[in-house]
Amino acid sequence: MATLADDTRALLARRVVDAMRTAFGDSAAQDPKLTPATRPDFGDYQCNAAMALSKKLRVRPRDVAASILNELDVSDVCDQPSIAGPGFINLTLSDTFVNAKLAAMLADRARLAVPKRPDPSRVVVDFSSPNIAKDMHVGHLRSTIIGDTLARILEFLGHTTIRLNHTGDWGTQFGQLITYMKSECPELLQENGPTDTAAARIGDLVEFYRMAKARFDADPDFKSAALAEVVQLQKGNPDTRRAWNLICDLSRIEFQKIYDRLDIRLTERGESFYNPFLKDIVTLLEEKGLAVESDGATVVFLEGNKFKGRDGKPLPVIVRKSDGGFLYATTDLAAVKYRTGVDEADRIVYVTDVGQSLHFQQIFAVARKAEILPEQASLEHVPFGLVQGEDGKKFKTRSGAVPKLSELLDEARDRVRAELEKRAADEAAQAAANGEDAPERRSEDELARMSEVIGIAAVKYADLKNNRTSNYKFSFDKMVKLEGDTAPYIMYAFARVQGIYRTASAATGLQGNAELGAVGFTFEKPEERALAKILLRLPEVLSELERDLLPHVLCEYVKNITSRFNQFYEQCPVVHAETPELQKSRLALCQISADTLQLCLGLLGIPTLQQI
Repeated sequence: MATLADDTRALLARRVVDAMRTAFGDSAAQDPKLTPATRPDFGDYQCNAAMALSKKLRVRPRDVAASILNELDVSDVCDQPSIAGPGFINLTLSDTFVNAKLAAMLADRARLAVPKRPDPSRVVVDFSSPNIAKDMHVGHLRSTIIGDTLARILEFLGHTTIRLNHTGDWGTQFGQLITYMKSECPELLQENGPTDTAAARIGDLVEFYRMAKARFDADPDFKSAALAEVVQLQKGNPDTRRAWNLICDLSRIEFQKIYDRLDIRLTERGESFYNPFLKDIVTLLEEKGLAVESDGATVVFLEGNKFKGRDGKPLPVIVRKSDGGFLYATTDLAAVKYRTGVDEADRIVYVTDVGQSLHFQQIFAVARKAEILPEQASLEHVPFGLVQGEDGKKFKTRSGAVPKLSELLDEARDRVRAELEKRAADEAAQAAANGEDAPERRSEDELARMSEVIGIAAVKYADLKNNRTSNYKFSFDKMVKLEGDTAPYIMYAFARVQGIYRTASAATGLQGNAELGAVGFTFEKPEERALAKILLRLPEVLSELERDLLPHVLCEYVKNITSRFNQFYEQCPVVHAETPELQKSRLALCQISADTLQLCLGLLGIPTLQQI
């Protein structure tokens, strides 16, 4: 029997596979090719397995489908299945099953009857990863919000999620910064710590780095001193480490301002954290016969054509330079070993741009070959494309610079505010034209808070709704609009549903889940059934996200709920429903719709507002 916690699509897929096995033997128990139906007249789900299986069995597809149906028992879930076309099996959920699932969602508003996984994993999500002494820019935006969304989904499903920020906090640039600091601001390096006034002398840390880099490139003596400071940093010299810590702390303050605005939780574990383990990684690779010397460097050569350059020669993974220094590859291998050993991670997810795909393919291959990675653990690169301007080129400001993330969020906030003020002015003008009192104006604090929340939501949703593997065009004009496939529109739809629910509850006197669930759901019109059935898809959407790590699937689901709800509201009166039973059913659908939108937006890192 089906349980109310089941992922309906997965449940039906298992039933079809069992029927295929019974009808044709174990060798026929293959992918059932079960997908949501493309049209309502095809039912709710469509099984296309008969076509593929018919080639293997050399039997007509309709005959294969008929044999599967003879063994298929879905009577507790669906109406009688049917065969269409050359051999498609159409499955339609029964009203009894839909009623039971909706009642379960209504009774569990926090989780909407989505159970936590009975066998949860420990998952590391590696995301954001800005570089110390550099601004977070639009490129960091994608990693940060995609990683956060994936972490939220995995956490909701019950997995233990370790959110790691692999910051770039080690390397030659610190020699430049420390040397410049000693030259220009020596008072910052006092043992009792810098005063606020002294720290303020650095000003913009990014500009401070730019000046240090310019001196490094132009002054040979400065360059020599900077390289010497890198050595002192690696040796743990107290003065050098004190300067390094100060630089890192100043950067963290600026990063945290962004993370607070985006509502992002992260544990920083930068490149420097793994520095003590790098020698051991190289020794391990040498002991296993994988690391060899090449032109003075220590490298690992991997088999396979995908690890060859354009000249056909193998692309080595360099783990130690000829001067004894280590590289990103060494750090990433040390991180794999630490995360699977100390963190006991079953799954490690790296959210970075697509340009790093080859790097991670090589790291994963070396980790497997060196047995750094336990057999049961998985390494997954979650690549994303570029953010482009509306002209299709790399996204830049009008001055040609890569925009700071803080400035981008500020502009989104300001544009939303302008939209809200324009809408308020239009409503006031319309009221005056109708001889009505003008709507109450929002307070300054309320308008500022609402503009910030909606502005950041607009930026997040505009990014997340695109397939992460593709480039996308960044457009303020489109993302802040109160209509279309935007966060402001979705948030407005949620507020509208809440408003309808409040009005209907007040008119009917019905309050709370117990009263609403006392009568079964009634589907008088197709819009009611269509809304109900898309709400039931929540568990399978989350299962797909858990597997494929594609946030745009959740955005598409949210958009479809909003569309179905609007169709429902236009065709199905709630307060003025024909009967009390129908009124209660529709009111309950409003509540489940609001709860589902709120849950899904929360998983996208987008808050909801009761009124807009």
